[in-house]
Amino acid sequence: MNNYKISEMISEEKVEARIKEIAEQINQDFAGESVTLVCILKGSIFFTTELAKYIKVPVVIDFMQCSSYGADTKSSGIVKLAKDLDEPIMGKHVILIEDIIDSGRTLSHLVKLLSQRDPASLTLCTLLDKPSRRVVEVDVKYTGFEIPDEFVVGYGLDYAQKMRNLPYIGVVEFENS
Repeated sequence: MNNYKISEMISEEKVEARIKEIAEQINQDFAGESVTLVCILKGSIFFTTELAKYIKVPVVIDFMQCSSYGADTKSSGIVKLAKDLDEPIMGKHVILIEDIIDSGRTLSHLVKLLSQRDPASLTLCTLLDKPSRRVVEVDVKYTGFEIPDEFVVGYGLDYAQKMRNLPYIGVVEFENS
């Protein structure tokens, strides 16, 4: 079994400040409109709810769940859709909310899927971006932080379903025992 330790990469204060900045940009970009936030479960739930608190235009939140990780720390490349949207998005301004973009495969798959449903607009928003790991290019309009290729947890991100509740972004450092 692997032992690990966690070191802080991005403080709770920096995460909260950046979320407020992203919300303000969304407020400006969608002034006079309403937006549908599509939260990608499970990792994006913390980011989505915090972001929604600071968005001043009318907000609807819906959820999708998909995975390309399983219990591993690297993307498997296979995207599995476990939960689809509850409401149609035709004619709506949709902001797809992701916790982290790694390979880009999951987001690329979701963009293709949701684009076929004729939204008025489809915009991508991520808390964390790892461009060095990109396999498929995706056009992200709102990015919280660009990070190096480290395995991170906290603020919704997990390791084997644990540590999502950390209020900061931490790097997991594995030690073999």
